[in-house]
Amino acid sequence: MRDILKTPSSALVSNLGRRDLLKLMGAGTAAATLSGLAAPAARAAGTGSVAFWATATLDIADKWQEFAKQTGVMPEFTDNGNDVGPVIARLVAGNANDLFDVGGFQGGAEKELARQGAIIPWDLSKIPNYESVWQWAKDIPYLRHEGKQYGIPTVVNADSIIYRPDKLGKVDSYGVIFDKKLKGRVAMEDAWINSAIFTAMYLKESENQPIKDPGNLSESELGLVMEFLIKHKKDGQFRTFWNGWEQGVQLVANEEVDAMTGWEPIVYEGRKRGLQVEYAAPVEGYEGWGNNTVLLKGAGERGVTDAAHAFVNGLLAGFYGCELGQLRGYLVPTDNNVAYARKNPSAYKPEAVEALGNHVKAKFGGKVYWQNCRPDNFQMYEEWWQKLRNA
Repeated sequence: MRDILKTPSSALVSNLGRRDLLKLMGAGTAAATLSGLAAPAARAAGTGSVAFWATATLDIADKWQEFAKQTGVMPEFTDNGNDVGPVIARLVAGNANDLFDVGGFQGGAEKELARQGAIIPWDLSKIPNYESVWQWAKDIPYLRHEGKQYGIPTVVNADSIIYRPDKLGKVDSYGVIFDKKLKGRVAMEDAWINSAIFTAMYLKESENQPIKDPGNLSESELGLVMEFLIKHKKDGQFRTFWNGWEQGVQLVANEEVDAMTGWEPIVYEGRKRGLQVEYAAPVEGYEGWGNNTVLLKGAGERGVTDAAHAFVNGLLAGFYGCELGQLRGYLVPTDNNVAYARKNPSAYKPEAVEALGNHVKAKFGGKVYWQNCRPDNFQMYEEWWQKLRNA
């Protein structure tokens, strides 16, 4: 239980940064006040509402009312903070299952939550729009446990390297981050959830190191990766390990680095500021990530699973995908988005919706290793990352 209750500090840093990003993009978390902590009695069977406890990335604020008109289910949205450690603790040992019906979390925690009995499987026969989900999203490795579907892919994307082509030319490898010629001119994020997997991908694909799954490292593999990072840090390779959206943007905007691992929206922000900034398509592949919806056991106990299934089916119907893409640039992995935009061209530009889908599809058309917010050796990741910080 000790590691379940432990807050993953490096993941927290990353997630706080993503929340800062949402605020700067105008999304905020206003809808978190829509319901507060609604009492279970208000969501009895047949009320046509579900309590949706999810990362702010999944919120569409006042547009939920239109969603409810189209689906017959009104979500009561509450921001869960997007930090997986406290989320798991509240589901397993706290009161979250008494308060919420559907969760929206970073992918990777499904197996642990299923083992703890905190979530229950989805019935895909009650989610007909799941058939429209792109196959590579259905194949995300942590969606299923013991043959049952515990996660529904709701938002997907893939991360890599931000770089200055005017300084470096074309970059197509994570090797640029470890290039001695760029000593002090590169950076990585202060979060093992991203930086450990980027490093593992580089060592596996470009240095032929014996790493099986960069997203779920064994004890020896993790030691190899972290010792590599620690050595480079001691050698002065990194200008910094950055924390959060604002620092990430400033590193680029102030021209403090020529390359860094990070989030694609930082590229867009850099371009807004007149900089030549690109996002690499690395030969080692992308780091895929997803926010998935899970069915909390409390929904089953309260008899609201039908409403929960109708809600998730609605997330995949097209309207939500169009709205989320327009608000945030994030993608729901289904062609229903384009179909909906074509039926509603006054509200959404079909060509823009299609372009977003094609852009993300192109990433996943190549090599991808999936981010895992809860790897098997989670506690060791935490311990190693603290060693890196102290090095």
